Amino acid sequence: MAIKFSYSFVAAALSITTLLVNVRANGILEFAGVNIAGFDFGCGTDGTCVASGAVPPVHQLSGIDGLGQMQHFFKNDGYNLFRLPVGWQYLTNDKMTGVLDETQFAKYNMLVSDCLSTGAHCVIDIHNYARFNGQIIGQGGPSNEIFAELWSNIAKHWKNETKVVFGIMNEPHDIPSISTWAKTVQGAVTAIRKTGATIQMILLPGTDYTSAKTFVSSGSADALASVRNLDGTVTNLIMDVHRYLDYDGSGTNTECVTNGIEDTWEPLSTWLRAKGRLALNTETGGGNVESCVSYISEQIAYQAKQYDVILGYVGWAAGSFSTSYVLSQVPSYSGNAWNDTLLVSMAMSPRTNRLVV
Repeated sequence: MAIKFSYSFVAAALSITTLLVNVRANGILEFAGVNIAGFDFGCGTDGTCVASGAVPPVHQLSGIDGLGQMQHFFKNDGYNLFRLPVGWQYLTNDKMTGVLDETQFAKYNMLVSDCLSTGAHCVIDIHNYARFNGQIIGQGGPSNEIFAELWSNIAKHWKNETKVVFGIMNEPHDIPSISTWAKTVQGAVTAIRKTGATIQMILLPGTDYTSAKTFVSSGSADALASVRNLDGTVTNLIMDVHRYLDYDGSGTNTECVTNGIEDTWEPLSTWLRAKGRLALNTETGGGNVESCVSYISEQIAYQAKQYDVILGYVGWAAGSFSTSYVLSQVPSYSGNAWNDTLLVSMAMSPRTNRLVV
């Protein structure tokens, strides 16, 4: 029985690897998707999260049909990846520990299970900005050991799910020592791999809100390049980068003013190619206006040309947000059909841009 399981597991891993290699050879992006937000609500950029502030995008818990949204995006838009942000405090019921609260984790797992049921890849994203209640992990706040324990407990649950992706941390920022942060990331990667989750993708975030624009210049790229799997390889250790196209790159403004190619994607792609590494753009977006349709389209087209080093893009955001949210990608439901926002329908949907497998 064990031999049969081992064979099938290895076979699945080999088939996934073969698919990804073939996709890159064809010159199109492997992934496109959207963040299904809500379990992260109540979190601030200082890592202060309150579990009761979450608005789960799970119909049974809040009335918000996250599953319906994902089914629509997967079937009608061709999305094949969903990022599922969650606050650390939500998973531990507001305790600074690596031990998961059984009830809270079960609720989050409802969303992950909904995601997996669509056939898409599903990113587990700890949305804490490298902090717990204002204190930086491994640099005055929770120890690396506690953070590694958190990831070990998370990974154990999905160690056999090849379509689960582990997103170590959302948007670290103002990190005093990037080399020390890389050691924190290494501890989490080691903990994940030791559970038996040896083939899943793991996303490695840098400082400056893991900005794609400053990923190289901030030292994040070189520091994170040292992170390794148990066997010393870097297979499926993916650089995690964000890029918004508003005037200050914050993702808080309606209008877009750049495609980010010259100052962001060109230098990042050059570094990735030189080092033989891959990146995934796990947050991007803009308002539902013509400027963002134009610039996002140009960004995606350029990313597709860099198919050998950029895996794809993920929009921010759908899920529990209101359709009036400035960066809303929440589809509206009318009659018996979902209707996409302007930015999704005219730029980000693979059915529109034809740039994703």
